[in-house]
Amino acid sequence: MREGIHPNYYQTTVTCNCGNTFVTGSTKKEIHVEICSKCHPFYTGQQKTAAARGRIDKFNKKYGIGAK
Repeated sequence: MREGIHPNYYQTTVTCNCGNTFVTGSTKKEIHVEICSKCHPFYTGQQKTAAARGRIDKFNKKYGIGAK
């Protein structure tokens, strides 16, 4: 690697709006995020799949897919 062209690498604290913090590596000293794995609906199990299922069923009904 060439000298003097690479950014400094820090042990960074990431802080979420929900209050969760964790440590990772980055070129920034602190990172603030709006959503993390502790509060994201996909990871917490609060994701609404019923609405998606309704759209899929509507599509399948419209094009006759799976209706036998």
